[in-house]
Order: sequence, then C-alpha cells, then structure tokens
Amino acid sequence: MKVSHLMNLRLFSIEISQPTAAEEIDSAEIARQVEIFHRGAKPMRLLRPARIGDGIVQVSPQEREALIRLHEEAAWKGRMLTFVPASGAASRMFEDWYRCYKEGRFDSVERSKFFAENLSRFAFFDDLKKVMSLNGHDIQMCLSDGECSKILEYILTPKGLNYALLPKALLKFHVYPEHNRTAMEEHLVEAACYVRDKRNTCRIQFTVSKEHEAPFRALLSHMKELYEKFYRVSLDTTVTTQLPSTDTIAVDMENRPFKDSSGKILFRPGGHGALLQNLNNMNGDIIFVKNIDNVVPDRLKDVTVSYKKILGGVLVRFQDEIFEYLRLLSRKEMDHQLLERVILFCKKKLTLSLPDRFNSYPEDVKREWLQQKLNRPIRLCGMVKNDGEPGGGPFWVEEEDGTQSLQIVEQNQIDMTSVDQKDIWKSSTHFNPVDLVCGVRNYRGEKFDLNLYSNRESVTISRKSYKGIPIKALELPGLWNGGMAFWNTVFVEVPLETFNPVKTVDDLLRSSHQL
Repeated sequence: MKVSHLMNLRLFSIEISQPTAAEEIDSAEIARQVEIFHRGAKPMRLLRPARIGDGIVQVSPQEREALIRLHEEAAWKGRMLTFVPASGAASRMFEDWYRCYKEGRFDSVERSKFFAENLSRFAFFDDLKKVMSLNGHDIQMCLSDGECSKILEYILTPKGLNYALLPKALLKFHVYPEHNRTAMEEHLVEAACYVRDKRNTCRIQFTVSKEHEAPFRALLSHMKELYEKFYRVSLDTTVTTQLPSTDTIAVDMENRPFKDSSGKILFRPGGHGALLQNLNNMNGDIIFVKNIDNVVPDRLKDVTVSYKKILGGVLVRFQDEIFEYLRLLSRKEMDHQLLERVILFCKKKLTLSLPDRFNSYPEDVKREWLQQKLNRPIRLCGMVKNDGEPGGGPFWVEEEDGTQSLQIVEQNQIDMTSVDQKDIWKSSTHFNPVDLVCGVRNYRGEKFDLNLYSNRESVTISRKSYKGIPIKALELPGLWNGGMAFWNTVFVEVPLETFNPVKTVDDLLRSSHQL
C-alpha cells in the first residue's frame, strides 16, 4: 500500500471518530469501504451461462399439481409471507416526459401524436383530468390545442399528480371498472391469492424510502380494508425503511471522502443490497421476493399465482430433502451408502461443486463438509427466457477456491473489456425477473443470520454527481446477487408471462397492463 494512501486512511480514521451524518455506521466499516475505492471492485469470472439441464430446472406439467399442493399446505400452516422492495422512485419512468416538459415540447410530431392518442389509456388519466379541472383546465381542449407541456406539468410536478417524485408503488397502474389500482394494491391482491394461511391471514412486508413512508402508509391504511373485505382475508402488512447503517460513503475522483456543502462527509443509500438487513430482520420462514413494478391486472393473475405456488412447492420439496439429510448427518452413525446418497443429492440436485480432493477425505470430514454446505439459506429463483430486457441473468461463476457456483450476475459485475467474458455474457439464454422464494430457517426451525452468507466483497463502484460535482458511489452486494452469494441456489424456468415490469411509462401501454 502506498504511503500517501496509508496517511489518508489514518487522517480519515481520526476524522470519522467524530459524529458523522451516518452515526450508526461503524468507523472500521467506513475505512473498509474507502479501501475498496482504492483497490477497485473485483469483477466476477463467468464460466458459462446457466441453461436448461445445466443449472436451470424445468418443471414438467405432471409435477405442477403436486407442487401446488405442497405450497398450499405450507401456506396453510402460516409458513409463507411476501417481501416487496418498494423504495424505487418513478423518476426514471418519466425521464422522457420530464425532458419534454422542460423543453416545452416533444422531440417529434409522431411522439406528440402518440402521447395525445394514448393518454386516456393510462390508469391515472381520471386523476389527471380532475386535478386539471380543479385548476380551470379542460384536458381535452389542452390536447386539441397541442398544449402537451401543460399536461406534463400536471402529471409530473407538485402542481398536479407529482408523479416524477413519487415512488412507483403509489402510481396508478391498472384500470378497473370500480377503482383504478396502484402497484402497491396489486401486490396486496397477489398476496391474498398465494400466502393465505388457515386463519385467512396474508402477511406482506413493503420496504419504502424514508421520504415516501408517510404517503405510503396513508394509502395502505386507506385501501387495506377494501381488499380485506373483497377477498375475505386479514392483510398483516408491515412497512419498513432502509436502515441508515447500510448507507455507504461517497468519495471524490481521487478516492478521498467527499464532503457535502455543509462540510459533512457524504453518505448515500447502498443500493438494493442494503435490503438484506430488512430481509434478515423479518420474522419469516418462507419468503417470496418480487419487485414493486412487476404486477399484472386480475385477468392475467392466474399464471402468476400458479407459478408462485409452483416455486413455493419446489422450495418446500428441496427443504424436506435437505432437512432430512441434515438430521441424518447430525447422527454419529451413518453408513457409507447413505453418505453417498447425500453426496449425489448435493451434486445432482443442488449442483454443488465438490473440492478436488473431496474423494480422499475421511468420512467424518466429508460429513462435516456436507453439513456445512447444506445447513444454509436456500433461494429458488424463477428465470424467464431472455428477450432483450436489461438486467442480470443466471451464470456459473468461478469462486476463489477454484470451485464453481450458480449466481445471478449483473453486467456491471463483470469485465466487459474481456472478449471471453463478453461472449459468455451475450450467450445467456435466460434472464432474472426477480421472482424469488427464500427459505431462511434451518432444519431445527431457527432463523439463519443472513449476513453470514453474503459476499461482502461483491460490491460495485459507480460514478455519480453531487450538485454537479463528480463523485464515486459504492453499492453494497445486490440483495439477490452478492447478498445471497453463499446461499444454496436453484434456478427454475418460469413463463415469460409472469414477468411484466414497468421501467418506462410507455410500458403501461403494453397489453399485459391494459384491459
């Protein structure tokens, strides 16, 4: 390490011993983060994409009914709940519209015409019409006069709906005869369909940003009773925010801690990897994870709900086998034939990579290794066929000890300047839609500490700006990437119909989001 680098860290350690903007963050952790900026984030090494028969499981039609029954039995016992990351702001959804609003017009006649012809198809149209009317504007007249900028102002700014500054969870997504629904409401309905227990209770936890917590809670409180009555359930809802202790330090382009305009060290949210702490704090057993914007109207929910139950059933089936083997391994007496059965299960079903010298280990060492590998959280990840959507995918990666493992990998985690790595990335056949089921208790019913199974080094460094000044930001290991790096992992193919994200506002005009 360079002398100047050491001196910077020493000076920094003195500075952060004083109160900071993120007092909950340990000074040693901050120093560790600064060191990462200096040495850089280490890219993952891809070996090959996971494919059907090589890391991705296909569920046969003959298995589906039995798997759905397994899910429903576990749900009935109260083992299941759902976790919805809902802190994402809608600003990216409206980037194109916001630019046009600032410029006072759309960038082409065709784009302006498309906007005018399709505006009434959005679920928020009625709300927009009302708020404009209250301010003395007739929306149809504005459209006829080509006053698109005025309409955009009422959609995007606090003068009207304020959609550019709201979280996606609070946006109206779908049109219904009786009441147009927000993304948050659609998740309440989904939960009622697949995590209902014997007391007709459905547990669901949302994680929102602190700034949006109050309006989120207000809408949830207002709408919950409506869906409880309609679906005859009790919705046990929890709202949490990202913990301040998961914020990460920002540095300047010379990797020195960056100070804001008030002279305090700048900390930023650590990305969706910070939600590992929220997940870890849940009192759960089997937890479904799904992004806030991946929802469909009721007419398309059957496929989504069926495959939620199929994934849940696959997880329960794997847990039953793993727990039984762990009970057997915990006993002192275990014959050679049974040990070989466990090894075969680990290799064939869990696709675990054994150490090169594993066969030469004494049987007690083999048993200890198997116990350590089996007794950890498990994640079932739905995977859809790749149709060009941006985002991560399932790959076999090389670990530091020379073994290989199944991981969900984002493009920014690999070295795209390497021809070999770029070719492997481009040859991927499947995509990660963020459709997970997590088993977070061990065979004794005890909660795992999920922090023990995260790869803390699997971070990414990105370039941002603070009031026009370039800075570097550190993102924690992604929740379903490095955050679950050392979980047992099973990838299962699910239909493309179960993946209906809303990344731009125009996505709401797709047939999967329309009547």
